[in-house]
Amino acid sequence: MPEILTGRALRAYVHALPKAELHVHLVGSASLPTVLELARRRPAAGVPADADELAAFFTFRDFAHFLKVYLAVTSLVRDRHDIHTLVTGLAADLAAQNARYAEVTVTPYNHLLDGMSADDLLAGLESGRAAAAADHGVELAWCFDIPGEKGVKAGRETLTFALRERPEGLVSFGLGGPEIGVGRAQFEPFFTAAREAGLRSVPHAGETTGPATIWSAIHDLGAERIGHGTSAAGDPALLEYLAAHRIPLEVCPTSNVRTGQVRSIEAHPVRRLLDHGVLVTLNTDDPPMFGATLNGEYLAVAGTLGLSAPEIARLARSAVEVSFLAPARKTALLKEINEITLPGPEDFA
Repeated sequence: MPEILTGRALRAYVHALPKAELHVHLVGSASLPTVLELARRRPAAGVPADADELAAFFTFRDFAHFLKVYLAVTSLVRDRHDIHTLVTGLAADLAAQNARYAEVTVTPYNHLLDGMSADDLLAGLESGRAAAAADHGVELAWCFDIPGEKGVKAGRETLTFALRERPEGLVSFGLGGPEIGVGRAQFEPFFTAAREAGLRSVPHAGETTGPATIWSAIHDLGAERIGHGTSAAGDPALLEYLAAHRIPLEVCPTSNVRTGQVRSIEAHPVRRLLDHGVLVTLNTDDPPMFGATLNGEYLAVAGTLGLSAPEIARLARSAVEVSFLAPARKTALLKEINEITLPGPEDFA
């Protein structure tokens, strides 16, 4: 029977695994010191510049309140230097989790709406991505997403920006923001055009709404991966479809708890998803806002579900396999994962 790791052995094994993160938002990745620095620089945005007050600010009442806070933090990000700081800060945090690759969600429409120039946004992404690789050994790719609450206009302009600028590292096209009252189907023309141009479809769905939103993301938007997708657990036919068609879910357990979508990690449907053969990847979503780390997501799920070392490694492999990394890089990273050995007593001497 495969060994169930606990305590220091579990922590050592999880950290040793090379990992990929597929669902993390650039603005939501801003560390608390970074947010404090930006808040002090731009007090008019209304984000607390005191550490204790900021911690209270990040105590979310519900998903709508989380979005309000998220947009307030977005308004602090004004130029290429801010973007560069966010990107390199995220890369440093990923490197600390032994993450080698991440697909990072960027919402150009919100930044441009807040007055940032397109040149600044693109320059910050480019310089930050180069520094992430050179200084931290982390490869970053981009997902440009539509803020769904801003409607069809945001969809059209996000598509135009993505296809016109096409920065190095742009691999996918997404849809974020609230799901309630924001139907997926209205964005079908933009996802069709994005897919025809070679971008991959990765919309959010089933985070705050039921399985119907996930079905719509699949049929209307051609989703190749689903952001969150946890409500699929309530639809046996959808679970079967996801497993049969190998459509992965980008699951963010701590995020779901902090925004009130589930009561606890213990109550999270991740076990049901895995038991039905659904491809599950673990992700942080907006890590400092939720007090999350990538290693922490693995530890929480492994500890709660009593996963064996092979099961934990399978989660790490799934993230690499369903990523949009180049095939040669996938092969190399999977080889590294497969070569990780269990920690022995000498590791804790």
